[in-house]
Amino acid sequence: MTVSSPSPSPILAVDLDGTLLRSNMLHETFWSALAHDWRTPFVAIRHVSRSRAALKHALHQRARVDVTTLPYDEDVVAFVRDWRAQGGRTALVTATNQHLAQAIADHLGLFDEVHGSDPRHNLKGRRKAEFLVERYGRAGYVYIGDASADLPVWRDARHGVVKHHSTRLRARASTLQPSLTFMDGTRRKPSDYAKALRPHQWLKNLLVFLAPVAAHRFDALTIVQTLTAFVAFSLVASSVYLLNDLLDLSADRAHPRKRNRPFAAGHVALEHGLPLTALLLCGGALLSLLLGPAFVAVMLIYYIATTAYSLVLKRQPIIDICVLAGLYTIRVVAGGVATDTPLSVWLIAFSLFFFFSLAAVKRQAELVDSASAGTLKLHGRGYHSDDLSLVAQMATGSGYVSVLVMTLYINSENVTRLYRHPAVLWAISPILLYWISRIILTAHRGEMHDDPVVYAARDKISLLCAFLILAFAVAGAIA
Repeated sequence: MTVSSPSPSPILAVDLDGTLLRSNMLHETFWSALAHDWRTPFVAIRHVSRSRAALKHALHQRARVDVTTLPYDEDVVAFVRDWRAQGGRTALVTATNQHLAQAIADHLGLFDEVHGSDPRHNLKGRRKAEFLVERYGRAGYVYIGDASADLPVWRDARHGVVKHHSTRLRARASTLQPSLTFMDGTRRKPSDYAKALRPHQWLKNLLVFLAPVAAHRFDALTIVQTLTAFVAFSLVASSVYLLNDLLDLSADRAHPRKRNRPFAAGHVALEHGLPLTALLLCGGALLSLLLGPAFVAVMLIYYIATTAYSLVLKRQPIIDICVLAGLYTIRVVAGGVATDTPLSVWLIAFSLFFFFSLAAVKRQAELVDSASAGTLKLHGRGYHSDDLSLVAQMATGSGYVSVLVMTLYINSENVTRLYRHPAVLWAISPILLYWISRIILTAHRGEMHDDPVVYAARDKISLLCAFLILAFAVAGAIA
């Protein structure tokens, strides 16, 4: 941070976190580093005990942040661009690590100077104010910021721009700096937080009903137990989705649809992610305790598997598909454990093959999107575009085996014991065969949603197939 004599004309000094960027680079680097190295939290604890500047430097060295996809605030970018167009000079002055700040400035091409934190000095608050006064002189700069830490910086500026909608912050800034301009900051809407929980994904948790329904158990206690399992699974699953989104920021921003997810787009603050994750996990754990130790054990296995998937396994080809299939199937197991319903070998076998097919379809759809974008490698995954045909074959083969398992099940003793007219169930197999073939074809054409389960819940043909399967099952039971 070199110091020179004050400039006779004010320079526009721009803050980064929360101002130029709808995010926070400390949290960006932490989650990026953790996505590539599970030891990151221990590294962070060791360095934060020294200083915040040392922490930022250590995280920057381990992170792989793609500055080209970060959620920049277009209003602030336009403000800086207009300032330059009128002949003004600009400086990016931020508490973010100097090297990372320079990379962001190089990408945007809007700044004449870049000043960030080094391993010993955290350029924030009073330290930032002192630096700006020393470099440009008191009232020698115009400053745009967004937080209470910027109050001493605004106090010594010629003019201040407050990017925040908080009336309290605006009032405090006004007492220190009479010359202010106000710009609306990013508003965190409750709907964005609700969207981050991915409630549409709770459809998968309806699988906890499958074991008791397949066993024809419809008593009040079983229904209450299954509903409790559903809510517990939904809370824990949402905590996992939040964690996965935080770890997958770069991959999501490189995706044509996932880049609109709340964390990736900057609609939800990254610093809120970990507390929300912990809150949802605790809620799910408390409900799980009501269903007994066996159900708690199943939920623990689910959480460990999903965390391992988010940190490591999702980048391992084929293993990632196997894990996804297992995560679907464990929901079926959880429903049986929660209601003390014996799990049929047929049900487990069908679930594994069927959900392996759906997991492969999920990867197939991503590879089709990647190929359409001309990308050789699927970002954040272990697949190349050349793997598309093989992944499609895995989806087709496993899906057809699941139909075979269903057909063999229909001819088993279990069916004759549970259904009055088991012959009616034979109609289910061709419907299932058609649906699996159709969903694979849909993915092949690039028309598949990121998740085939969500796609099926919105697709009229899929809903019709589900209705027909249910109708034939009911008819076989009561006809």
